[in-house]
Amino acid sequence: MRESNVPVQGLTRRGFLKSVLALGTVGALGGLARRPFASEIVALPFDRGERPLVAFPQKRPLMVMTTRPPQLETPFAIFSDSVFTPNDAFFVRWHLAGVPTSIDPRAFRLRVHGHVKRPLPLSLDELKRDFEQVEVAAVCQCAGNSRGFFRPRVSGGQWGHGALGNALWRGVRLRDILHRAGLRSDSMQVRFNGLDQPVAAGTPDFMKSLDADEALNEHILVAYEMNGEPLPWLNGHPLRLVVPGWYATYWIKMLNEIEVLNASDQQFWMSKAYRVPANACHCQSPGEKAPRTVPLGRMNVRSFITNLQDGMQVPAGDPVVVKGIAFDQGHGIDRVLFSIDSGNHWEAVTLGKDHGNYSFRPWQVRFTPRAGNTYALQCRAFNRANESQPSDPRWNSGGYLRNMIETIRVRAV
Repeated sequence: MRESNVPVQGLTRRGFLKSVLALGTVGALGGLARRPFASEIVALPFDRGERPLVAFPQKRPLMVMTTRPPQLETPFAIFSDSVFTPNDAFFVRWHLAGVPTSIDPRAFRLRVHGHVKRPLPLSLDELKRDFEQVEVAAVCQCAGNSRGFFRPRVSGGQWGHGALGNALWRGVRLRDILHRAGLRSDSMQVRFNGLDQPVAAGTPDFMKSLDADEALNEHILVAYEMNGEPLPWLNGHPLRLVVPGWYATYWIKMLNEIEVLNASDQQFWMSKAYRVPANACHCQSPGEKAPRTVPLGRMNVRSFITNLQDGMQVPAGDPVVVKGIAFDQGHGIDRVLFSIDSGNHWEAVTLGKDHGNYSFRPWQVRFTPRAGNTYALQCRAFNRANESQPSDPRWNSGGYLRNMIETIRVRAV
């Protein structure tokens, strides 16, 4: 196996990515990536929501929020095309800017150590040869997805709704690796680290932990493929932790270290960051300090209309097909309801193929608009635990966990 070094717009992928990661602004990308023109700017519907569309290595043009570290959002209409988000359209979110630009696959090792009986240095060949290979369809969603819609505004990356994607992941079960290493009886948590590094002194290395019992869930993978292809560089090549049903902060990219702990992980990214109020809704009133917080974990139920945009015009008198997606933390989607009048009346939609409890569930419905009318379209999903979406927004200071019923207004002409 050799390092991937495919030319991209006159440069090698390695050279392009190294240049992108070394520059701090989109403007500096001129000459490396296609410079965005006025027609290549997407305006998300909130303050300071303009995003240039830029093609990074192995990616089609995506909405750029930052380049250092790379944060790229998927244009939302893509989710209407397929239940599985194409690799070149999948969103990107790194926490640290020190992303390696080359990895020798022959020298690479996944190090398993800590509170185990048999520390393991696993090569990529050993992972693929010595463990059962499995697949799982699962949604990866940033915990701050839709943060740009929070009112009052909160700090952090101002994502629209496109910081998510659904893929068919292939790899080996984390629990098989842990069983091979031999967990000790008093193991408490398992911590995961990747090859990305901070560039400023004092910045904590990005690591996340799961309780040991959770880490043994059969659906958690150490993945090396995504939708039948090797992981894209920006999505974690060569290995990525896949934690179905959990927010993407736990899906460590360029995974190279698994450490078993016999105590609770107190490093920054568990004890200070990615925490929400410790109440049932994980919410608070603006200006109120949460008395106690807990690490965020599993996703909540959510649904979207994907083929129509707010403010669109639709043809009057003809049936309009409305398409969408729904997903949750792993109970599976039971039903989705649709409304054309801001939730005053609801009807059931037709659900598409079920690809598993962790996947997008596609759906569609038809309605016939009348000329001159404006319609407030909404969808609301219920999972098999009868959990659903709230009608009103729930606010927290981190801008996390938004899953309210969204509204798209269209006018018939």
